[in-house]
Amino acid sequence: MQPAEGDSAAMRRKQTLEYFTRALQEVQASNEAFRVLKTVSAQPTRGSGSNSNIDSNGSGSGSVTSNRSSNPLVILDSSFNPPTVAHAQMATSALNAEPPDSRLMLLLAVNNADKKPVPAAFPHRLGMMEGFARDILSSGDVRDRGGGVQIDLAVTTEAFFHAKASSIAGSGRYGGPSRFLFLCGFDTVVRIFDPAYYAAAEEAGRSGQRAAMRAALGPFFDRARLRVTMRPGDDDDDGWGGAQDQVAYVEGLRAGGLEAMGGDAAWGRRLELVEGVGGAVSSSSVRASRRRGGEGAGELDGVGDEVRAWIEGEGLYRDG
Repeated sequence: MQPAEGDSAAMRRKQTLEYFTRALQEVQASNEAFRVLKTVSAQPTRGSGSNSNIDSNGSGSGSVTSNRSSNPLVILDSSFNPPTVAHAQMATSALNAEPPDSRLMLLLAVNNADKKPVPAAFPHRLGMMEGFARDILSSGDVRDRGGGVQIDLAVTTEAFFHAKASSIAGSGRYGGPSRFLFLCGFDTVVRIFDPAYYAAAEEAGRSGQRAAMRAALGPFFDRARLRVTMRPGDDDDDGWGGAQDQVAYVEGLRAGGLEAMGGDAAWGRRLELVEGVGGAVSSSSVRASRRRGGEGAGELDGVGDEVRAWIEGEGLYRDG
């Protein structure tokens, strides 16, 4: 007797959770700051422009020789909980703007992997990340790249972008001089250029904070660029301002603001500001809808099919 489709899907999720649970335990035991846990790939079907053959495999620590040093590794910092179609648009638009040999990494910070995070545990979040990767590859939104598309699912114990970049480069996985393109939202870039994040004021003083920021971000911008997605909307409801305010902030950085805060004016040339998705559903909106007990059409419109299957199948975000 063949298992029902629902039973089969539940078994696949169970196996995926077990895989990621073991992988996280191995990362903890090894004290590694960075590891790729799995690669999801799509190869173009003969005679078709679509990436229809999607596969995934555990990656271990082997090197990736196909990512030429001249082409960037596109990194989507995957703290989103859950990943939404807006995040998918960030990834696909960035990939489509880069050379064909570029690959995508979904990177999850697991600073406290021994503690249960809320509102979804790390294995569940990694499962959704794999589903998210499959949603990206099956959407048809990534342009034909000839040799297919590779998406690495990775974890890091580092909290800051400069430390994440250093740990990825230090892993040797991608070979040669590393070139990274980090994708982030406008709120993140504001924090990146806040000297207070790099040293405690009571210990270092303001000049010490600025020196610490310069020491951290100098090497970062030697190997990395930032593609910053503006927050949608024309008002200041979320505290970040409308599009004009966000553009003005970045222009201010380039017009002397970076030097004034102790940074390097050259960093401004490593920033790219792009428009967000109008009407996009945020991760917090998805969680709020689930907590309210919404059912049926509309509740999970902001996520892809694979991510939706994880949320519904595992009963995620109903509590907390």
